[in-house]
Amino acid sequence: MSATVPTSIRLPGEVDERLERLAAETGRSKSFYLRELVTSGLDRLEYEYGIMRDVEDIRAGRQRTYSLDEVEAELGLDD
Repeated sequence: MSATVPTSIRLPGEVDERLERLAAETGRSKSFYLRELVTSGLDRLEYEYGIMRDVEDIRAGRQRTYSLDEVEAELGLDD
């Protein structure tokens, strides 16, 4: 497991209030929820940007695509 690294961010007042309220209601720290949000958000962003990169590669002709007819023929499904 890698070490944690301290960082800081600026949050809009409303967001900080919501985070404070959640932490108080659940007995967890704001840091806990910020770590959860960053981790899950980063996973989602990496996934989404990966899709966008693939779309750009397809549009630019850098990635091979296959038609439905080609896939069916390859799988022996062309009747």
